[in-house]
Amino acid sequence: MNRIAVFPGTFDPITVGHVDIITRASSMFDKIIIAVGENSQKKTLFTLADRIGWINFTFDKHPKIEIAAYEGLTVNFCKQVGANFLLRGLRNGSDFDYESHIAQLNKTLWKDIETVFIMCSPELGYISSSLVRDLIIHKGDFAQYLPNGVIPQL
Repeated sequence: MNRIAVFPGTFDPITVGHVDIITRASSMFDKIIIAVGENSQKKTLFTLADRIGWINFTFDKHPKIEIAAYEGLTVNFCKQVGANFLLRGLRNGSDFDYESHIAQLNKTLWKDIETVFIMCSPELGYISSSLVRDLIIHKGDFAQYLPNGVIPQL
């Protein structure tokens, strides 16, 4: 059986923190599907095409990594693509509190799903897409928080 993990998120935009988690997790799985979610409840700054394009650019040399867009429940997407693992990055205890509740709910929705948490590297613990979006909107220096070559335009 292949070990396939889904790493879901809106990636608005993808950050070096996301890249850190995905890169470190790639040795644990046969394949990681970066699942770019479209959430009607969440207003994104960048288009789905931009977000997927940046992720493709960032991971174009990584054969174990695929990118896909999805809508709806993450566990249903996991079933659809044959993934039994959800990959989640944690920055702090607040992330764990939030993510553990989602993991427990997902487990009740599908008993075969396992959530794997990876702590971000300590130097990246303060980075979030929402903070990077604020820097972009207010014309701050955001480049160090994004993967090389990702240059968002408003």
